Amino acid sequence: MTDQPQAPAVLDGLPALLPGLADLYRDLHAHPELSFEETRTAAEVARRARACGYDVTEGVGRTGVVATLDNGPGPTVLLRADFDALPVRERTGLDYASKTDGVMHACGHDMHVACLLGTLRLLADARAHWSGRIVAVFQPAEEIAQGARAMLDDGFLDRFGRPDVVLGQHVAPLPAGTVGWHAGPAFAAADSLRVVLHGKGSHGSRPETAIDPVVMAAATVLRLQTVVAREVPGGETAVLTVGALQAGTKANIIPDRAELKLNIRTYGGDTRARVLAAVERIVRAEAAASGAERDPEITEIDSFPVLTNDETATARTMTALRTALGPDRVFDMGPVTGSEDVGLFATDSGAPICYWMFGGLDPEQVAAAQKAGTADRDVPANHSPFFAPLVDPTLTTGVTALTTAALEWLAD
Repeated sequence: MTDQPQAPAVLDGLPALLPGLADLYRDLHAHPELSFEETRTAAEVARRARACGYDVTEGVGRTGVVATLDNGPGPTVLLRADFDALPVRERTGLDYASKTDGVMHACGHDMHVACLLGTLRLLADARAHWSGRIVAVFQPAEEIAQGARAMLDDGFLDRFGRPDVVLGQHVAPLPAGTVGWHAGPAFAAADSLRVVLHGKGSHGSRPETAIDPVVMAAATVLRLQTVVAREVPGGETAVLTVGALQAGTKANIIPDRAELKLNIRTYGGDTRARVLAAVERIVRAEAAASGAERDPEITEIDSFPVLTNDETATARTMTALRTALGPDRVFDMGPVTGSEDVGLFATDSGAPICYWMFGGLDPEQVAAAQKAGTADRDVPANHSPFFAPLVDPTLTTGVTALTTAALEWLAD
């Protein structure tokens, strides 16, 4: 074995892999599966990882898959990809669009799987160029913030060992061929809440006999919009979104309840506590102002912690990626308000984490939208029914970045 890994030599095999990885990506995209229902995806991942020579364990944290490869003394490097889809009806018009109505890989997790499997094949074929242990994690249920915790609670660290570093990546609406990173707090905490407002039903012609939960909900939604604008300091970051409002069945019936679903993004600490307290105060106050005879119900749907990239690990990893991809293609994107649960593998194990974004969209489309000042409107983002990463160079960049990062840490 050599003392240092040779990334260019290892990556020489990538062009031959790309057609098969592209076919895999299209197949996964056409067959999306919701959180903790990823049985077809998990089976395909397990089959391919075994074919690369990895020891594979299925059913970790319900539907998760872990593939390990021991190759002499050295660090343990955890590489992670998530693989659940979203309840979104696809509108891309692609010939490999989702075949499951109302379910779509709208966040790019299918691309994550294809890139990680490509990396596993390259590393397995180039054992002479590295030493150490690879632990590849194919995680379920990231979209509901339960998959990482489920795998950890299933004895992950005892069964597969504590990593020396946690590495991973997420495809994003950046120009394909680029990598965006940020050290320190990089991905926001997210809290999703369900709010049930209780009113009193009646006929639509006699509102005076009702306590209208629709009006109560409307007032609550409007008042909640003041939290960020009027209760969060200007130097802090917070986002509050009411993503669902459901009430009633018929135009002339006043229902007896309304339900809201809220999503809150912060970087934790005092701001998170301030926003959550304000939400509860407003919800209860609007119910009281409407004369509600029952207190509203506020329950947690899911919660993501802040993902904090280790500064030393990030600097080391990005130095390697700049060498592999070119310095003009690897940039500090600043913190993002998206959220991720991959950080739990780091916090539970005590290992440093480096998690980055890689671009998936047509560079000319992105540049034109940015020049016109319409990027927020014209560039499909994750969770959009139109989000569809280019197959390549997205795959090339994702596999190159993940393989290079793994080799950088396996060098010790």
